[in-house]
Amino acid sequence: MTARTAIDTAAEGGIATYEAIIIGAGIGGMYQLHRLRGLGMHVRVFEAGSDIGGTWYWNRYPGARFDSESWSYGFSFSDEVLQEWEWPEHFAAQPDTLRYLNYVADKFDFRRDIEFNARVAAARFDDERTLWTITLENGAQAAAPLLITALGPLSAHTMPNIPGVGTFEGPAYHTARWPKEGVDLKGKRVGIIGTGATAIQTIQTIAKDVGHLTVFQRTPNWAAPLHNSRITPEEQADIKARYREIFDHCKTTVSCFIHTPDPRKALEISPEEREAFWEKLYSEPGFGIWMGNFSDVLVDEKANALMSAFVARKIRQRVKDPKTADKLIPKNHGFGTRRLPLESGYYEVYNQDNVELVDINETPIERITAKGIKTTDQEREFDLIIYATGFDGVTGPYDRVDIRGPGGRSLKEDWTKMPRTFLGVQAEGFPNLLMILGPHTARGNIPRNIEQIVDWLTDLIAYMRANGIKRIEPRTEAIDMWAEHVDKAAAPLLSSRIASWQTGINRNVEGRQVLRVLGYNGSQVKYRRLADKVAAGGYREFIQSS
Repeated sequence: MTARTAIDTAAEGGIATYEAIIIGAGIGGMYQLHRLRGLGMHVRVFEAGSDIGGTWYWNRYPGARFDSESWSYGFSFSDEVLQEWEWPEHFAAQPDTLRYLNYVADKFDFRRDIEFNARVAAARFDDERTLWTITLENGAQAAAPLLITALGPLSAHTMPNIPGVGTFEGPAYHTARWPKEGVDLKGKRVGIIGTGATAIQTIQTIAKDVGHLTVFQRTPNWAAPLHNSRITPEEQADIKARYREIFDHCKTTVSCFIHTPDPRKALEISPEEREAFWEKLYSEPGFGIWMGNFSDVLVDEKANALMSAFVARKIRQRVKDPKTADKLIPKNHGFGTRRLPLESGYYEVYNQDNVELVDINETPIERITAKGIKTTDQEREFDLIIYATGFDGVTGPYDRVDIRGPGGRSLKEDWTKMPRTFLGVQAEGFPNLLMILGPHTARGNIPRNIEQIVDWLTDLIAYMRANGIKRIEPRTEAIDMWAEHVDKAAAPLLSSRIASWQTGINRNVEGRQVLRVLGYNGSQVKYRRLADKVAAGGYREFIQSS
């Protein structure tokens, strides 16, 4: 134990005490560590995994890759890294992303302040001493006056609520816990449950290698072509010359992607012009077809229905069997009202003789068996089962840590119906607990969101240190105002009425069957403006105690 990592152990009965504790060593945790080091603070990061990376450490399933442009995704804080690093593809694969994050961690020696294989089980706030104490699963403890959560909105993976899970005698993996050493699927009989974003990437990747693939689908999702490609030397030089321009542009868009909505409305132009524009978007790489579409597509039911019909026609053109194509076309939500998966040949997979689509609405899964998966019509035997059954989004990662504030107040119990936060960075009644990408922060291009929030939190912490503020928590009236604003921003969006992880729905988790607003939908630009106004006003929305 050195002075660098622990500022006081004896006073806490042997518990290592720091100026701040960060939970999570993904992109958010690493950047927050970097910024707090800049303030000269003694910080410790606790990470459940055996190394850095967060999402890109855990999600190593076949086909995992970016759906936002790689050169808009990485850290922006180091010009040196921006010039040294070269992304190989416009949408980088998971191994390249993890290699990048390791490169940054090595360059800035982040690991010296990170404890790995250290899953936090509980956090308790001592009201008298203004001190958070965390307890790891192995019983070890640490304490700090500031506790910062960098848990990630999609880190609490969920298994399906199906009888017999765990009884299959062969290997079975959730995509979020894919073995580091990889899995040999060549010639194997594989069953995969799920057709969300993760499943789409996995299915299109493994279909060419497996002996036979059976896809069990409950709810189809709209998907659009990724159109990925290698970055040429000329493109590489251009990207490096324009990094500041790229990041500045991201700050002006709705969700920090490079795309921005077309000001025209689908319902106000001719069918020919509308169709031509959609054909253009469908042939272009990335999220343009989602984030750069007509301005009414995500808010007007008629406009959305037209867009949905266009993409449905594309699916029917790409899938040879009409019955299979119809099963792959969503009926319970419109295009773009869930986070859009991007694909590379996904629909063509169902034209292969070795791929079968099972609609579990027609023939529900009864149970997992020792040999495979039994539906109401038959039992299918497999050599391997893949669970692509998603995550308990946004609040799920917090529920898995027993976080208790003054008087034993439980964050999980508080958030049963609806999280109450201010700016999504601090929860009601939990002093000095600061959140990166907590409920009701803006969503989009995650590293851009992270940097914005971490910079804001770092400024807040610097303000506290400069003014002798030991304890800070949002005022009730500020939380009420933010809750009202969050609801108002979500109301016009069709997505706010659709069941998804973004609205808190997960059939595999008890109590996750009621729609909840979990993100801020008023645009990144507006969020930044409101947050900066709070800072410029001296954080009057917070109770500040010295």
